[in-house]
Parts: sequence; C-alpha cells; structure tokens
Amino acid sequence: MKIALAQLNYHVGNFENNTTKIIEQISKAKADDADLVVFAELAVSAYPPLDFLEFADFEKRCMEAINNIAIHCQGIAAIIGVPTINPVLEGKNLFNSACFIQNGKIKSIVNKTLLPTYDVFDEYRYFEPNRKFNCIELKGKKIALTICEDLWNVEDDPLYIHSPMEELIKERPDLIVNIAASPFDYKHAKQRKAILKRNALQYHLPIFYVNHVGAQTEIIFDGGSIIMDADGEVIKELKYFEEDYFVLDTNKIIRDAKNQAQNNKQQTLSTKPELIYQALTLGIRDYFQKMGFKKAVLGLSGGVDSALVTLLACDALGAENILPVMMPSEFSSGHSIDDSIKLCNNLGIKTELISVKDIYNQYLNSLKPLFKELPFNVAEENLQARIRGTLLMALSNKFGNILLNTSNKSELAVGYGTLYGDMCGGLSVIGDLYKTEVYELCDYINREKEIIPENILTKAPSAELRPGQKDSDSLPDYEILDKVLHAYIEQRKGPKEIIGSGYDEALVKRILKMVNTNEYKRKQFAPVLRISSKAFGLGRRMPIVGKYLS
Repeated sequence: MKIALAQLNYHVGNFENNTTKIIEQISKAKADDADLVVFAELAVSAYPPLDFLEFADFEKRCMEAINNIAIHCQGIAAIIGVPTINPVLEGKNLFNSACFIQNGKIKSIVNKTLLPTYDVFDEYRYFEPNRKFNCIELKGKKIALTICEDLWNVEDDPLYIHSPMEELIKERPDLIVNIAASPFDYKHAKQRKAILKRNALQYHLPIFYVNHVGAQTEIIFDGGSIIMDADGEVIKELKYFEEDYFVLDTNKIIRDAKNQAQNNKQQTLSTKPELIYQALTLGIRDYFQKMGFKKAVLGLSGGVDSALVTLLACDALGAENILPVMMPSEFSSGHSIDDSIKLCNNLGIKTELISVKDIYNQYLNSLKPLFKELPFNVAEENLQARIRGTLLMALSNKFGNILLNTSNKSELAVGYGTLYGDMCGGLSVIGDLYKTEVYELCDYINREKEIIPENILTKAPSAELRPGQKDSDSLPDYEILDKVLHAYIEQRKGPKEIIGSGYDEALVKRILKMVNTNEYKRKQFAPVLRISSKAFGLGRRMPIVGKYLS
C-alpha cells in the first residue's frame, strides 16, 4: 500500500483556502498512484479554531467542506482532520475527528480520545472525548488511526488514565497513523520524535505521522512529519517550517528500512538559534499574509532588541516592506543613531528620523502646573516612551503598516516596559526570548558576516530615558535574571526551590514579586510569537490580583 503524507499550512476558518489545498494534494497523490493520502488534525478548519467552534454556522461549514472534499476521493482514500457534530444529546456538541474517506464517501469517523487542556491547548472546552475504539481497514491492512495527543500517554508519568493504543492494539493493526497539530517550541521536535519512537517500540508497529506547518497568530507549527519503522528508526522526515509532501510504499518499510534509516541519520535537528530564527520569520510572514497585511513599522532605538526585530521583519517581509523609525530624545546617545543607520544600510532598508525632543518639552510645559517642582522620575521617563508609541501608531494608522513590538521576555516578565509606549504593537516578535537569548540569536545571525553592528551587541543595554541610564540600574544582571525567570516561568519552580539551587534569597523574592505584580501589563500586551514551552499569552494564565509571592 502506498501512503502519501501531505504537510500543509492551513488558515483558521478559511474554508476555501484549506479545501483547495487539500483537494490539490489528493489529486497529486492520485497521480502518484497512492492508495491513501493523510492530512493533519483539524485540517479543514485549521488549528486552533477556538470559540469559532461555538458557532453553528462554523460547524456547518466544516461539514460542507469535508463533504465537498470527499467527492474528489475517487480511486484514492484519505484521512482528514475535521470537527464533527456529536449525534447524541449527552456531552459536548463536537468531536475532534479524523474522517476516513473512500470511494467519494466518509466511510468512518475516528474521534480523539485524549483532549489536552494544558499550555496553549483547551480542547475539552469544545470536544467530547472518544469512547469507542476500532481500527480502519484499507487494502487488507488494519490501521490504528489516532489523533495527536492519543499517542502521548506512553511517558513515564502519563497524564491520562486510559490509552487509546492499548485498546486499538487488541485488533492487531498493521500500522499506526497519527494526525497532529503539534506546536513548535525549540525543544519539542526532539521530544516528539522520542514519543513516536516509544510508541513504535512498544507496539512493534510503523508510524505515519502528519503535522501542521505555519503560524496561527502566536502559535507556530514546525511540520517535521515523520515515517518511522517498527524499530523506531526514521524512514523519512519531512521538512521543517515548509509545506512538504511524500509518498512511501509500506512494503519498503520492511525491505529498505535499515538502508533508508542509515541515510536519514545524517539529518540532524538544527541548533536552538536556527530553529528560533526559522520559527520567528515564519510567524511574522504568516501573521501578515493571513491577516492581509504587507508592511510593518517599528521603532529603531539603536539597541539590540529593535535591531533584531528589524532584521527578522526584513527577512520575513522584504526590505521594501519595513519602515524603521528612529526617535531620539535629548537623552539619546549619538552612537544609537549611527548604529541604527549602519544596520539599515546593511539590510538595504530606508529609515526615518523623528526627533521627540520638542514634543517632549511641550508635554512637560503642559504638565508643569500639575507636576510643579516635583523631581524628575519614572513619569518623565515613560512620557518619552508614550510619545514614541503615539508617533508609531500614527504612522500605522496613516499608512496601514502594522506596528511590530520589540520588547523581550525578560522585560515583559519584570514589567520593564511602558504601557501605551514601548509596549505598543500588533504583534510581539521577540516577547518569548529572554535577553540572553536575544544576544544568542544575534550571534547566530552574525555568524558569517556582521549584519547587526558589533557596537549594538557590545554596549550596555539602556532605555536612554534619563542621563547615563543603564538597564542594570533597575534590573539584576541578565545572566542571573534570565536563569531565575526561566526556573519560575518555564520550569514552574517556587521561590524555595530556586533559592535552594544557589540564588540569593532577597534577589529571588524581588524578581518573582516583579513578575507577579506586572501581570496587568502583560494582559494588555500584543500576541507573542511562541518559541518556548511557556510563553506569555495564550498558554500562561495567571491572576492579576493574586497574593502569591507579593
């Protein structure tokens, strides 16, 4: 039996686009004499559709789309992910389903059993879990058809009581097909392979695994669909961060597995910076394309964060579609302008300069009757940031350029940012990168030649909102700060655990208090492109007025 894997970039709710892509791949698989073509989880609607699933019209359009696709499955079978309606009154209205289509009709529907409700996942909000277990059959082969999380209960500390494969294996299937929507983080591809290998070894079956690729707002899918033999050897790994397609005869899994696996051993996972670079450029590109935008605007300060975002946006959208704006104040250093100009020259980008000095002084004059003789403090500092934010939003409104935010994760974590100022933006590009990771990514970008000027990378970080200001005036050293933040945010360690690992008690309590008391700022922040296992936004839900650690 010849099986085709179709790894595609879908668009949530864009039924015409998604249906067209699926039908095109069905035709391609037919031309390649495939017997079965496999698509990803919720391919018809794209993932995650979220509360669109609560609209009866959305549910109806999903079913209309899958029925339209079925007409094209003549002489070939297909497995396609789609939300389907629960025919009984009990439970949730929908299932997360895989439709098995043959001879122009939906022959059977397999529903997802294990519904994740952690991090960015909230599937039990919408779907009823499966309770019936049957393999599907094609050309004399039994297929254990599973959906994403259904294969993840083989870990040493399983999250679920029941395992779908423990039921399906009773029917003695010949192979496993898993359709997935497995989001990217820089460690996840390695973990995903380990889970698939564990299933292959435990059940002694080859696996055909199909993932999404592309970004849906903050969630990025990296692709990496896999064919694995019963010994857990990778027979074929599809591309990362690109659409891809591959056909394999199941007979070759047995006959040529060892030779193909040996060839695939040369394919290694990319380094962390390379993975992050690919993810962020894809995230920017898809956000703009799927929202119908073309051009971006951003503030270019002469610092490392705005330099990195400028480069990523340039690579994702093209130099002609980027407008970096320099907005110096009386506290800005001369080298900040020089460094920004050098960066733009390296990238071939036109830049603009708007001085905020006079505007700032006008604001101070207007506020003088109220501020009186009170000393200069954070109010005057933040005023500069808000003026810059207002100017950038004005350019966004006038020309339709989407404002890209340049705040990093370290700043967002401890509240080192100004609401309605440098926290403005339609999309946060590096809000899931700690400051130390920003430098790591810049070093990767400069690995062959200097693109980001060296002075930007070596000078002390500063917001330049008062004379001689440095980030270190208000924050711990980033090398220490980021490690404490990672332990608290990604690893969910409490203060006692972090202090016990060797960090100063007063410092840890100070950092964690800053994180918790600034939750209100993050609730008003732009969507953050997710590259870690715990990003701010959809996957991290914290109370604003909680007392813990305050």
